[in-house]
Amino acid sequence: MSNDQASRVQAAADRELELAEEVETSGHAHVDGEALEKARAALHAWVDGVKGVVINAALGRVTVIHENGRASTISSPDLPFAMSSPVKPRSDA
Repeated sequence: MSNDQASRVQAAADRELELAEEVETSGHAHVDGEALEKARAALHAWVDGVKGVVINAALGRVTVIHENGRASTISSPDLPFAMSSPVKPRSDA
């Protein structure tokens, strides 16, 4: 990762921690090293357990359904569009 990318990642992590502090909670940021690798492994395991996905690009949200029926929502300006299929022209037009 370039220095510019690393700076942007660190700035985003710092901003998330500041937002948590504003509502008197705490968070943990991992942007490199072993802690990041452990977090990524946990995320991969979590994603591998997904049994369904609802993509709502208009709302900037992806909802994943887990085996136990619980839903987790990911709010993102990019993820729903990356997961959406392109609209195809109607064949009866």
